[in-house]
Amino acid sequence: MSYSEEMGKKLNELLEKNYDAEAGYKKAAEKVKNAALKSYLLSRAQDRYDFGHELKAELKGFGQEPDKGTSLAGDAHRLWMDLKTALSSDKDEAVLEEAIRGEKAALEEYNEIIEDTDLPTSTATILATQRNSVKTALNEAKALEVTA
Repeated sequence: MSYSEEMGKKLNELLEKNYDAEAGYKKAAEKVKNAALKSYLLSRAQDRYDFGHELKAELKGFGQEPDKGTSLAGDAHRLWMDLKTALSSDKDEAVLEEAIRGEKAALEEYNEIIEDTDLPTSTATILATQRNSVKTALNEAKALEVTA
């Protein structure tokens, strides 16, 4: 596997996870009542949409075909969230807890890919910017948790 194929695989996995996150945030925003939480979720969905376009462009730059659509794991997770929120007495709290968990997982994934010292400058810049946005979103979610 050439470097560009290996990098293409990693970026496609990240792209798919961003598709999953975008869909999850949109669905979660439909379930919450708290206006600040709804705004947060919709903003995160837009971020993930934007991240996806940036990753697709980078993939095409590597001569790779970007993946399209969400993953089966992401689809299953959204079903789990439907069940969890349906059974929860505080749907907003359940959604927020899951948003925090998801942002932590995304942050770990970005950090893992960024640790690759052979990243082209363009890829490293895109991923670092997206990672920093995820880190900021995680801090915002934790702040919402305190005020909720």
